[in-house]
Amino acid sequence: MKFVIVLACLAAVAFAAPAEEVQILRLDSEVGPESFQYGFETSDGNKQEAEGHLENAGTEEEAIAVRGSFSFIADDGQTYTVNYVADKNGYQPQGAHLPVAPEA
Repeated sequence: MKFVIVLACLAAVAFAAPAEEVQILRLDSEVGPESFQYGFETSDGNKQEAEGHLENAGTEEEAIAVRGSFSFIADDGQTYTVNYVADKNGYQPQGAHLPVAPEA
């Protein structure tokens, strides 16, 4: 019985392994004491860009504000892109494929 369980686990791991290795095509980053920015692109079509900065430095309202985007190729073959802002008002994503709440 143990042999069957081990064999099933090994089969699951083998089928879960990626078919091809993903390569990093581009990677940029710059990090400072009060700001950062980065971007990367991989061979499987994933892309990501972001920049952030410290707002109200040295005050009670000190916070980081980030603006960025990411895109990926989904199982349906389409490329989906999300643009976002993350700041004192929370995470605010936008994308043509994302649902939008009705006006209040």
